[in-house]
Amino acid sequence: MLRDRIGLAELLAAAEDAAPVGSLDVVARDLRDRFGARYVSFLFVDMVGRSLLRVSEETAARRGHGAEHVPLAGSSDYDEVLRTQKPVLSSQRGRGERVLAPVTNRGDTIGVLELFLPQVTQDVLEQIEEAAHALAYIIVTDRRFTDLYHWGNRTTAVSLAAEIQRQLLPSAPSCEAREFALAGALVPASDIAGDTYDYSVDHDALHLSITDAMGHDVDASLMATLLINASRGARRAGTGLAEQALLTHQALLDHGRQSFATGQMLRISLDGSSARLVNAGHPWPLRLRDGVVEELRLAVDLPFGVVGQRAYRVQALDLRPGDRLLLYTDGMQERQASTVDLPDLIRATAAEHPREVVRTLVAAVTEACDGQVRDDATALCLDWHGPDSGVRRAASVS
Repeated sequence: MLRDRIGLAELLAAAEDAAPVGSLDVVARDLRDRFGARYVSFLFVDMVGRSLLRVSEETAARRGHGAEHVPLAGSSDYDEVLRTQKPVLSSQRGRGERVLAPVTNRGDTIGVLELFLPQVTQDVLEQIEEAAHALAYIIVTDRRFTDLYHWGNRTTAVSLAAEIQRQLLPSAPSCEAREFALAGALVPASDIAGDTYDYSVDHDALHLSITDAMGHDVDASLMATLLINASRGARRAGTGLAEQALLTHQALLDHGRQSFATGQMLRISLDGSSARLVNAGHPWPLRLRDGVVEELRLAVDLPFGVVGQRAYRVQALDLRPGDRLLLYTDGMQERQASTVDLPDLIRATAAEHPREVVRTLVAAVTEACDGQVRDDATALCLDWHGPDSGVRRAASVS
């Protein structure tokens, strides 16, 4: 065990000494030197979790020209690694043993580490898991300094509106703590319709929000920029939920050019004492409890930016350990997507992590729309474990 820790410390030190764009090479070189790995590559999950982009040392240097795209549908081994967060070992004729290991940080699935070895023992497998875990921290650190990792999770061209929208989302679409696990997913419409979701954890509370700005293309993404930055600014200033909502509303009144947005804001105390919500004209949340999916028919105030709305009501939300809560935008049910049975899919994925829940939901919506989503479709799923559960579902910590 001490040897493993020394090896991990040396790997982290070598990655820090390298340029931010060279960290992948450092990890690959370490795995080759320690275990005789014949081939090492990294597969990044794309923004909507539908495919992987393979980045080896050669493709990273060429910024992905000719990089391999691996659809997750039908790629059972890759999908299993991401879904279970456990390594997969298989024999490959003429290439030795293939190891696939999850690269995950606090529940955020960054991708998959793939390597081929002459032989694999349990000790070697555990060390590869440690290296993959270290790689996740290296990527989280280094992506502040380079566009390589932003490029790595893009499998399609990005418009200006989409670029703005993506920068508004949390840098990690999934997060875990003892008290909860959550995940969000957004499938943008071809002309971007202004959806966002957000979350933050502080010492005593989990904050969640989901918003849907009216309009399309750059106008919608600019309205979303007002929304998300006004709400974050108010939250970071330590204001209460009602004031956060009012300041967000006022930002659209002052600068939104007569636009408006629906949304929900939540504050959940990590000690389990309270869960509160503001509903600004948004679709009601869905809650799974003891196998039953229920629409929470809460009071609805006017959308943000609509003249006449005064103070927003802060409502108590009945949330108990074991509950699953789904927030979503109307793009999940509009037009062709109305054929998607959200409650049925929530029940069918009851045993899955929130990452898999939102991936299943947005995939169903995309399929129902024949791949051409006409309105942004966004889902934010929360599993509430409570303060005394001791649950940490992902195998991201060995």
